[in-house]
This record gives sequence, structure tokens and C-alpha cells, in this order.
Amino acid sequence: MAVAKYTIGAPRSFAEFADKQAQWLSEARASGAEVAVLPEYLALELGASFGAATQGDLHASLVAIQAYRRAWLDLFGLLARELRLHVIAGSFLLDLGQGRYRNRSDAFAPDGGRLWQDKLQLTGFEKQAGVIEAGDALKTFEIGMQRAGIAVCYDIEFPLPVRAQCEAGARLLLAPSCTDTEAGATRVRVGCLARALENRSFVAQAVTAGEALWSPALDTNTGEAAIYAPMDVGLPADGVLAQTRAGQRWAYADLDFAALEASRARAQVANDRDWTGQGAPAIARARVEGWER
Repeated sequence: MAVAKYTIGAPRSFAEFADKQAQWLSEARASGAEVAVLPEYLALELGASFGAATQGDLHASLVAIQAYRRAWLDLFGLLARELRLHVIAGSFLLDLGQGRYRNRSDAFAPDGGRLWQDKLQLTGFEKQAGVIEAGDALKTFEIGMQRAGIAVCYDIEFPLPVRAQCEAGARLLLAPSCTDTEAGATRVRVGCLARALENRSFVAQAVTAGEALWSPALDTNTGEAAIYAPMDVGLPADGVLAQTRAGQRWAYADLDFAALEASRARAQVANDRDWTGQGAPAIARARVEGWER
């Protein structure tokens, strides 16, 4: 498993962007990864291939990058097949008609399969853009012998949709993200740790890195790519299986799903099994209590 701390650049053409993706994903595959996760807003890097007026205007960039959509799908489909790699290609802000966009994370399989998950919860930045809308479908899918789900950045901070994915069998949550403040990076990291704890699942987070001051969406980037696990017997006490440091481009971990499942039997706590206790009638609502005197 590999998650990217992806340095945003300024490609002058789609071909230059494609070469970069091939280099990054080939590196992950050469290190033994069978699944690689790239970050949210990856496609906005393509805005650099247009003129300065387009680069600095989010709406103009969204319109412009639609010309690359078919090439985007072809590129990542080809790399997944050639490298024998499952690729979560960050996200592409896709025009679904009438100038309304979905933040769509495309996934590609080595056998040529493709699927997607739209971001469900919009950040303040996305709401303020005025043209981005939330997704309306929640999915899980198979990666080899395991079931997975995608939670795009802010989505990993919400327990109920992720819980629904895990109740549908997901034991691997893939979280492409992009944050521009330390607070934002912390929120997503804490969300990843919480979802790993609640659901007894692995969570794999990719991040953007570096500065792209030409872009209103990718201007400054923070955080570390990491792979998380529940904090329990036989698993890391801090929940961190792997994390990038300094200039590292990828974090890698071998995910032991047998150990994950076995941890249920000797768990110190079992948040996943005890989840339904929250719905007990006596505690479904809090009441206001007066002081006894």
C-alpha cells in the first residue's frame, strides 16, 4: 500500500503531467505497492498548462481542464494496467452539465476496471466557489480479496457515511486529501484516526505538498501522507502504520487484514462491535438535569 505526499508542480502540457504520473506511480510499484493513492484536487495541477489568466481564476481553470477528461481516464487506466496497480487518482472536478461540478475520485484496476466516488461533504472553500455540488451516492468496491471505500478529504471527518461503507464490508478506507493550513491537516488526520478506531479498519491518506501560488485552490499545501490502523492489540499503539517525513514522496505499509480481523477476538476495546450501543433509547437524547439540593 502506498500513499503519496504529492508535490504540486506547474506542468506546461498534459504530456508533461502524464510523464510525472508515470514516474510517481512507477516508483510506488517498484517499491512493492499494489495500491497507490494520489491526493485530492490532483487535476487542478493541469490548470498550469493554460495561460496566467486561467491559472489564477478557479472558475476558468475548471472550465479549461474539462478538455483533458478523456486523456485523464486513458492515462490512469493505462498506468493501472501496465503497472499492475490499483490507482486512486486523487480527484477531478468534473463538469456534469450547466457549469456544475462534482469533486470526483476515480479508481482504476489492473484488469481495466474503473469506478468513482464523488465527495459528499463540501468545505467552506467549495461552497464559496458557488459551482461545486455534493455527491449523492456512497460506494464500496473490491480491491483483490478486500473491500474498500473512498472518503474524499472532508468526508473522512464524518462518521456515519464511513460507518455505512464499513457496514457494507469495507476494511480499507482511501482518503485523498488537500489541506492548506495546519489546522486543516490536523482535522483530516484526526478524522482518519477516528474512523480507523471506530470501524476497526485501515485508512490510507494521500496529501498535496509544496506551493502553487498560481492556483487559488492549490496555493499552499500542508500535512503528511499516512496509513492508519486501529489502536489495539497487535497494531500500532498510536494508530500510525506509516507516515512520510520531510521530503519523502510516499509512505508504504503492508496491510495485514488477517491481523486486523484477529484483533477483534482480543480487543482491549471494540468500538466497531459496540457501535450500536449509542442507539440505546435511554441515551439517544440528552436531557437537561437540574441540581439536587
